[in-house]
Amino acid sequence: MATNPVVVERELVVERRSFVSTRPFADVIAALHGAIGHPDMAQFWKDIAAAKTYKEVENVVGRAVGPSGFMEFARLDHGQFLHKIQATSTPRIVRLIIGNPLIMVKMAEHVHDAGSYAPVTILIDERPDGVHLSYDLMASFLASYGNLAALEVARSLDQKVETLLQTAAS
Repeated sequence: MATNPVVVERELVVERRSFVSTRPFADVIAALHGAIGHPDMAQFWKDIAAAKTYKEVENVVGRAVGPSGFMEFARLDHGQFLHKIQATSTPRIVRLIIGNPLIMVKMAEHVHDAGSYAPVTILIDERPDGVHLSYDLMASFLASYGNLAALEVARSLDQKVETLLQTAAS
């Protein structure tokens, strides 16, 4: 006999931080591209599955991340879809999904829901005032859970992402 699931609700207040750059869109994307790792994801997951110890997992992740300590999980070019309906002067919009599984684990061991928010999303988009690099702060996602250990890791993650964005925007 099936039972009805229990529904648990949690209200989140999310803080978004955006850096506005006067650099050309392509230069901003290139700066981000150079700072993050770009592993072959199929091979990455095979290597993670084959790892016997956490130290081996650390080694796999260490090979996958770039100088920023992050790797790219996915890149979504939203602008290509807009271009299909707005053939002229279509703004470029790219969503990068980046992270470091070792940082996620440090949060998720305290708050499992951290896995819903990591890896993180960076949105890079052209607007009349410049190229915006936007990020929703992990600490804002985790604040309502009240776990100080997870929040400390989230704040450290936020600082690393903000440094990455500020560098790419400068």
